[in-house]
Amino acid sequence: MPKQVSIFLSESSLAAGEDLHGTVVITYTARFDSLVINSQIENSSDVFSYTNLIGKKIKHPYARLSIFKAELGGKSTIEFIATTSHIPSGDSSSAKFRASIIQEHKEVVSDIAYTKIIKRV
Repeated sequence: MPKQVSIFLSESSLAAGEDLHGTVVITYTARFDSLVINSQIENSSDVFSYTNLIGKKIKHPYARLSIFKAELGGKSTIEFIATTSHIPSGDSSSAKFRASIIQEHKEVVSDIAYTKIIKRV
């Protein structure tokens, strides 16, 4: 069965302050209320901030970006840009992005993608 929501990250690694480009593709055909994109930097309380959503500049300094279905305007491909100021304590830190389809406060489908945050030399 094909994925009903997929998340792709253009950069396999990035340094603090660099843009991370992501794409979420929705093929879920049932009813849903919202799309949620979560980011988590492992072993850290630092977060990614979302700076662009579907070609519009935004300022969303939180790890969780919730988008109502009505805000998607019928689009099935959602592009976003996020950035972080996280500087790894070692050589790198792993970061996880999760895209979830929400219906009546319940996650019905999701997908996960990973990237690495590296130290600038």
